[in-house]
Amino acid sequence: MNRLGRKDHETLIEMSLAADDNIAVLTKFKPSRSAGEDSNGPLCETISNTESELRSNSEGLSSTETSLLIPDHQVTGRRYNLFLKRRLRISKRHQSKDSVFFRDGVRRIDFVLSYLDDPNKEEEKKVERRREFEKNLQKAGLELETEDKKESEDGKTYFVKIHAPWEVLITYAEVLNIKAPIKENDIPPTVENPLDCMLEPFRLPEKVMHPEPDYFTAPFSKSRQELYLIDNESTFFSPSRRNRIVYYILTRCPYGTEEGKKKFGIKRLLSNGTYTAAYPLHDCQYWKKANDTNCDNERYTLYMEWARFLRFYKEQPLDLIRKYYGEKIGIYFAWLGFYTEMLFFAAVVGLICFLYGLFTMDENMSSTEICAPAIGGEIIMCPLCDEKCEYWKLNTTCESSKYSHLFDNVATLFFAIFMGIWVTLFLEFWKRRQARLKYEWDLVDFEEEQQQLQLRPEYEAKCTHKKKNPVTQEMEPYLPLTSQAVRFCISGTTVLFWISLIIASMIAVIVYRLAVYAAFASIMENTQTLQPISGLLTPQLATSVTASCLNFVIIMILNFLYEKIAVWITDMEIPRTHLEYENRLTMKMFLFQFVNYYSSCFYVAFFKGKFVGYPGTYTYMFSRWRNEECDPAGCLIELTTQLTIVMAGKQIWGNIQEAIVPWIWNWWGRRKARCNPENLYSRWEQDHDLQCFGALGLFYEYLEMVIQFGFITLFVASFPLAPLLALMNNILEIRVDSWKLTTQFRRPVAAKAHSIGVWQEILNGMAILSVVTNAFIVAFTSDMIPRLVYYYAYFTNEDSPMSGYINNSLSVFQVSDFLEGKRPENNPENFLTCRYRDYRYPPGHEKKYLHTMQFWHILAAKMAFIIIMEHIVFIVKFFVAWMIPDVPAEVKARIKREKFLTQKILHEYELNKLKQKLCECKTYENMEKEVIATEGKVELSQAM
Repeated sequence: MNRLGRKDHETLIEMSLAADDNIAVLTKFKPSRSAGEDSNGPLCETISNTESELRSNSEGLSSTETSLLIPDHQVTGRRYNLFLKRRLRISKRHQSKDSVFFRDGVRRIDFVLSYLDDPNKEEEKKVERRREFEKNLQKAGLELETEDKKESEDGKTYFVKIHAPWEVLITYAEVLNIKAPIKENDIPPTVENPLDCMLEPFRLPEKVMHPEPDYFTAPFSKSRQELYLIDNESTFFSPSRRNRIVYYILTRCPYGTEEGKKKFGIKRLLSNGTYTAAYPLHDCQYWKKANDTNCDNERYTLYMEWARFLRFYKEQPLDLIRKYYGEKIGIYFAWLGFYTEMLFFAAVVGLICFLYGLFTMDENMSSTEICAPAIGGEIIMCPLCDEKCEYWKLNTTCESSKYSHLFDNVATLFFAIFMGIWVTLFLEFWKRRQARLKYEWDLVDFEEEQQQLQLRPEYEAKCTHKKKNPVTQEMEPYLPLTSQAVRFCISGTTVLFWISLIIASMIAVIVYRLAVYAAFASIMENTQTLQPISGLLTPQLATSVTASCLNFVIIMILNFLYEKIAVWITDMEIPRTHLEYENRLTMKMFLFQFVNYYSSCFYVAFFKGKFVGYPGTYTYMFSRWRNEECDPAGCLIELTTQLTIVMAGKQIWGNIQEAIVPWIWNWWGRRKARCNPENLYSRWEQDHDLQCFGALGLFYEYLEMVIQFGFITLFVASFPLAPLLALMNNILEIRVDSWKLTTQFRRPVAAKAHSIGVWQEILNGMAILSVVTNAFIVAFTSDMIPRLVYYYAYFTNEDSPMSGYINNSLSVFQVSDFLEGKRPENNPENFLTCRYRDYRYPPGHEKKYLHTMQFWHILAAKMAFIIIMEHIVFIVKFFVAWMIPDVPAEVKARIKREKFLTQKILHEYELNKLKQKLCECKTYENMEKEVIATEGKVELSQAM
């Protein structure tokens, strides 16, 4: 049998209909060439036949036949003998295996499947599946070429190379609605900004930024091939489009019947071990260009101009990324780059606010009074825990109060308002940038409905019920409502259980904080060795740091476990389309990670120190552990500590996980091939040894960045340097992501996307929530509102209104009022009173220990501030969003112009075809009417 010939002229759809009527008909495929001729002409067939005669029998047979003829035993002999044999074969063929073409050097390898020769009980079943699957691929029009296991590095792996001929490409290009060029774009480019010369150091060469000319495009139609600019059939479809077409066929190709059910799709064959990998090839090695002149060397260009860290200051070659990896990955890097650019402005303003706090640190009256021996040194504070802790002086918190002023100052309020507006500008300008990319990348007419029409193969396989589609009037699979309800109940219960587990872990961390707080307070007050750092490391700060580190470890563990659970329950729900699958998984993962990462920050910001009580009647958790108190200078510094540890720890761990782990795995996989020359280490083996990017690879990248976005927006009032940390991380993130994608991972299958999808809605929701959280942080976590109330209403010194604030903010407690079992064991200096942070009446007052009027004034001021700040920021946000159109006027005009010209070209094409028919047809009247109608159609289009 001829390996590359087709026995039956069937389409994948026709073949699938014969196997299972559950798969809908999409198109019909009929080869236009003669039976003895493949898509590349008789020359390729002759070359292929000649090569087949020169090879051994096992090499000359098809992959299925080879699998059946190979004996079930391991390859024996020394590695040196294997090396000599492989060198002998190469010398006979005089061709390097570091190539992306079949052995004939003409047909391009569009996809590669690999499987192992591993004899076991399931091997016969796997052989049968492979034989049926590959036979059906050939029936669908694909051409296969198998590399024997003797040619592989380990002597066990077979590689099946797949080529899609022209007829297959044009058939499925029409099915997938792929746009093809019909005319070079003649719309003049926009006028360049005179200031662009200042950005010249950041520019990349023009051939890198724009690897292809700009064309007017139209959806490909097999019946109108002469309309398109087809100079060369082998290069008309880019490699990314070719592998997308082949993958579409692979995911829908049947391979038999098992347990009474029709089985199909490469995903199932990968999951059950029939094949070990399925991937398209990189076009060359990343560190040097290929020897083949037909190779575009786009991977090498991407590595040299984009993936190296030394190019961090350069713009990204988005058009080349899109061409090589597809629109979905291209839109991610476009969003990440735009997000990083916008972070620059937030980072500059945040740094200015931080420097303001640094330069005014010595002018802060609160920390000055705390540090003053005559004020802070004379104020005796109540013990931090029951019995074991002693009384302490306020000036022991001198250093921490100074550092608290770095983040708790007037600039904090300004920065919180600024970030509320910044996030709106970021989202609105991204919409404009996204609209421009949609136009430039021919995604204007790409709608999500096109994806929704493409059912997931898993959905088609698992849904045995059918019903008529009211739109198409065709029978299609569906999942009964009762089954959906049961699956959603199980899914919802699982998600709630894991969220409850997060809350339980957070409570455990709180219990840890309460339990060790007393220990830290006792140790740090009584241990002489800690005296040098006792001013900086207070019991509150020591507890916060250790608890934050413990919380980060718990977050990482829960995160790792939940990722597996989320994928499992999403698979169990059987989403109908790929879009539904991604959206459901996104919502589950984001909801979990939102609670997982932010719960500890919410606790410190809004709960810690708010329900403490007062000496003698403290509030206890589980009637055992006394609730934590804030530092006399406020809780904001502890929120800053928590945020810094979790955010920085996540970013460091994420970069280690993304860069170092894949590199180690690849180094381990390639260690055996280091001694082999290039012509023995084939292109498909090199890519096989790389890591798999996976269908959810991009999902985790988005999730990481969105969680970071939450850190710099939800709690930014407590840490103005958060945008600066995010900016530095993202500069590294872009290069790490590009480096690992270019060097450490197999080439992903190209996919289309016209936006960042559901992440846009998540970002919008977080932007609105950030206004609320920052207003509450400024009002309840920082000391700004109490200071302002004192400044305007309760000051005692007109020359220095803030003097006396610390004394005013501390209430008095009579030591004799301590209950038995709560009184400190030691009171060597016989203190009669102590101070605590609250606004309550002193002993001897008729309203002893009740809240003073100042407390209620402060509370009213806090609520008024929240309402005013929210309304101001929301009004500005909505006004800015209304003022900035989502699509630039210039892009709108270009879209209309291109649609008009494209429609005109199509009409002129139809008119010319009708005129040709008119010349050939004998009956002119009907044809003349048709021509007149078409001319009228063109004139109407021009008028419109």
